[in-house]
Amino acid sequence: MKSLTRAAGIVSSIGLVLSLLGCGGPSKTQPPPQVRGWSWVGGANAANQSGVYGTQGTASSSNAPGAREVAVSWTDSSGNLWLFGGGGYDAAGTLGFLNDLWSFDGSNWTWVKGATAVNQAGVYGTQGTAATTNVPGAREGSTSWTDAGGNLWLFGGYGLEASGHSVGHLNDLWKFDGSNWTWVSGADTVQQTGVYGTQGIADPSNVPGSRDGAVGWKDSSGNIWLFGGDGLDAAGTFGELNDLWKFDGSQWAWINGSNLVNQPGLYGTQGMASPGNAPGARWFPVSWTDGSGHFWLLAGVGFDSAATLGDLNDLWEFDGSNWVWVSGANVASQAGVYGTRGTSSSSNWPGSRWEASFRTDRSGNLWLFGGLGFDSAGTEADLNDLWKFDGQKWTWVSGANTAKQAGVYGTKGTASQSNVPGARRSSVSWIDKSGNVWVFGGLGYDSTGNISELNDLWRFQP
Repeated sequence: MKSLTRAAGIVSSIGLVLSLLGCGGPSKTQPPPQVRGWSWVGGANAANQSGVYGTQGTASSSNAPGAREVAVSWTDSSGNLWLFGGGGYDAAGTLGFLNDLWSFDGSNWTWVKGATAVNQAGVYGTQGTAATTNVPGAREGSTSWTDAGGNLWLFGGYGLEASGHSVGHLNDLWKFDGSNWTWVSGADTVQQTGVYGTQGIADPSNVPGSRDGAVGWKDSSGNIWLFGGDGLDAAGTFGELNDLWKFDGSQWAWINGSNLVNQPGLYGTQGMASPGNAPGARWFPVSWTDGSGHFWLLAGVGFDSAATLGDLNDLWEFDGSNWVWVSGANVASQAGVYGTRGTSSSSNWPGSRWEASFRTDRSGNLWLFGGLGFDSAGTEADLNDLWKFDGQKWTWVSGANTAKQAGVYGTKGTASQSNVPGARRSSVSWIDKSGNVWVFGGLGYDSTGNISELNDLWRFQP
C-alpha cells in the first residue's frame, strides 16, 4: 500500500510540472475554497435609517426598507424574501408603525404595496373580497403563515384600526395572494375580546381576541394554528395568553389552553404527553413544524410552572391532540449552556429569551438567532448567538456567548468568519433555497455599539 501511495504521489507531481509548463492538457487548478459565515448584504451599518422606496413595483439596488423591529417575513415559492410592516422609520425618517410590503430577489429590494409614511389606517373593503385598494393598517408584532398556494396569511398585531383614530391590539386576519389583500376574519377595530365557544368545535362566531406576539403553524390539511401572545381573553382581561386555535379557512375553533390570561405552565412529566399539559401563557416565543406535522414551541416571555413571569427556555411539542414538555427548564430565567462552538451536545441549551428570530431549513433543522435573554453568564440583554437544533441536540454555531455585542460588518457582500450581526431582538429571518439563513433589522447594536432600530440585511452560509 505504501508503494502505491508513493507512485500516486509521483504521478501527481509529474502532472503538476506538466501543467506549469503548459503541457498535459487543461489546468487542474482548483477554485479557492468558499468562505462561509456571515455576509453583510444590504442596508446600513448604522441605526435609525429612513426607507428608500424608489418606484412601486420596480426593483433597484438603491432601494432599502427603513430600520424597523417586530415586522413579519416569509419566503415565496420562487425563493423571494418578503417583509411587511413593523415599528420603524418611513421615507421621511419619521418613527412609527409601518404597513409597507417589500420583496427581495436575492440582489435588490422592491417596494410592492402599502404606504411610504407611518401610521396608516387599514383599508378593509368587503370581508372575503380581494381588492387593489385593500391594505392592513400599520402594525407591529403580527403573526404570519404561508399556505400551499403561496398565499400569505397575516393575523393581528399592535397598530391602527380602520378609522385611524385608535391604536391597540388587533385580531383581523388577512390574506395576500401576491397581488391583492383580502380581509378574511376578525374585526376592523382594536381591543376585541376573544369569543371561544365550545372547545374543539368550530363556529362562525368564534374568534381569537386581539393580540400581538403570538406564533402560528400550518398543518398538512391547510389549517392555520395560532398560539398565545399578549392580548385579551374571554373576559376582556388583558395579559399573556396560552390559548391554541385552529382556522380551517372559514371558521375558528378553540382547541387547547385556557380562555383566561396569565396561566402558569402545566408541565407534567418530561417526555410524556397528557391532556392536562399546557405551556404557560407567553409572548413572542418561537414555533415551527417538523416532518411529522407536529408543532414545536420554544421560549418566550411568560409564566413558568410556579406562575413566575420571566424569560423562558422550555421546549414543547404538540402532536395534534396533546402537549409534551420535551426539554428545557420549567422555571424562568435560565442561563445559556453553549458548549464548544460548532459541536452538538445533549447538554447544550440556549438561554431563556424572547423576540428571537427563527426559521427551519429543508432538513428540518431549526435555526435560532438572538433575542432578548440570558447569556452564558446569566446576564439578561440582547444576544447575537446563532443556534441550530436538529430535533435532538443544540449546536452553538456563531456569534458570542455574552450579550451586548456590536456588529462586525466587514466588506459589504463579502463573507468572513470575523463578520457577525450585532446583538438584537425582534429581527426577522428567512431560509433560502440554498439553505442560507438571512436576518434583517430589529432593535439592536450597530457597528458603533449604538442600540436602536436597524435595517441591515445579513446572510449566513452554513
